[in-house]
Amino acid sequence: MSKPGLLMLVHRIPYPPNKGDKIRSFNLLKALSADYDVHLGCFYDDEFDQQYIAGLSQWCKSVCCLRLSKWQAMLTGLSGFISNKAITLPYYYQPAMAAWVKTTQQQHNIDKVLVYSSSMAQYIDNDSAKALRRVIDFVDIDSDKWRQYADKTTGLKRWFYRREARLLQHYEIDICQRFAASLFVSEDEASAFRRLLPVAMHNKVHSLLNGVDTVFFNPEQPLPPLTLPQQYIVFTGAMDYWANVDAVCWFCQNIWPKLRQQQPQLQFLIVGGKPSSEVRALAQQPGVVVTGRVDDIRPYINQARFVVAPMLIARGIQNKVLEAMAMNKAVVCSAMAMEGINAPASECAVIADGAEAFYSACLRLLQHPVAQCYNRQWILDNFTWQQTLSGLQRYLELEIPA
Repeated sequence: MSKPGLLMLVHRIPYPPNKGDKIRSFNLLKALSADYDVHLGCFYDDEFDQQYIAGLSQWCKSVCCLRLSKWQAMLTGLSGFISNKAITLPYYYQPAMAAWVKTTQQQHNIDKVLVYSSSMAQYIDNDSAKALRRVIDFVDIDSDKWRQYADKTTGLKRWFYRREARLLQHYEIDICQRFAASLFVSEDEASAFRRLLPVAMHNKVHSLLNGVDTVFFNPEQPLPPLTLPQQYIVFTGAMDYWANVDAVCWFCQNIWPKLRQQQPQLQFLIVGGKPSSEVRALAQQPGVVVTGRVDDIRPYINQARFVVAPMLIARGIQNKVLEAMAMNKAVVCSAMAMEGINAPASECAVIADGAEAFYSACLRLLQHPVAQCYNRQWILDNFTWQQTLSGLQRYLELEIPA
C-alpha cells in the first residue's frame, strides 16, 4: 500500500545526527518516513557530509541535497541589505532548490509540507503553495539568538545583529500567520513566541520536545575502547557554534584555573567537530584538551567524572544534556542549559548560574562523587524520541483552527 507524499525542507542535511539541529531533523525524518513517502530538500555545508547523501534513500522517496558554499552564501546573503530582508533568507536561497520544490510538488501531488527552520519557509511561502498544509518546525526562536548575540557585542556587529533579529522576527511572525502550525523544541520556547503574537494566533503554536536515542546512549552498551585521561570533565558539542564557543571560553576563563589549582591532575576535554580558532587556543591552557571531530562521543561522556554545560547563550533543549543524562552521567548546567528538560535538582543534576556557584558545584562533585545517579531514569520516563514525537502526525493531518 502506497503512502501519501510529504515534502520536507531542511536547511542542513539531517544525517549523520552528530550535532544539535541534525539530531532533531534526522529523528523527525525517521518518524515521518514510517507514514509518508518523504521528498527531502536540504543543503550540505560540510564536505564531510557529502558521503551520506546517497544513504538518505533509506528514509526518503527522493532527495535534493545541494552544496551550500559558505562564502558564496554570505555574498548572496548581503543582497538582504538591498531587499530589506533578514540576511538568513538569501543566504539559504538557491534557484535550483526552488525549481526542485516546484517540480516535486507537482509531480507527486504533494499536499503536506514540513519545513525545518525559518530559512527554508521561503520555498513554499508563495501563492502556488497556499493550498498545501504547511507546518513549520522553528525549533528555537532564531531571532532571539541574534538579539542575544547583539547584547554581547558592540559597534557594527551589534547593529548588524540587531537588524537581523528585528527582520527575522517579523518574518517568523508572518510565517506563523500563514502556516497551519508552528512547532518549537520546548514549551518555554513556544510560550516565549506566543508572547510576540496576537492572542488569536496563540493556538497555532505548539511544543514538540527533543528526545534522545536511549538505546545508543546507554552506559550498559559496549563502547569503543579508548585511552582517555584518568581524571577529566567534559563538554560536548559542535565547536564552531557560537553558543558552545562562548560557553567553553567562559568556563576556561572563570572556572577552570581554580579547579585545576585544586585538582592538578584533572583535565578538561572539549569534544566536538570544527573547533573555532578561539576554542583551539584554549588548548594552550594547562590541562585543556581540544579533540576536534570524534567518531563516537559516548566513551568521552562515559569515562568523565561529570559533564559541564555552562551555556550563556541558548534556546530550547540542549542535546548535550539529554545525551549525558541518558548515559547516567552527572551534569553541572546553567539554568539556560536545563531549560525544557526540567530535571529535578539533585546531586547528579546540578543547576548553577554565575562563576562562583558553577565553580562550587564542580568542586563539590569532584570532592564528593555521586554514589547513585538517577539521570537516565528521568530520560527514560520523559525524553525518548517515541514519547516526544508522538504528536507530530496530528499537526500534519488535523485541521487546527486559525
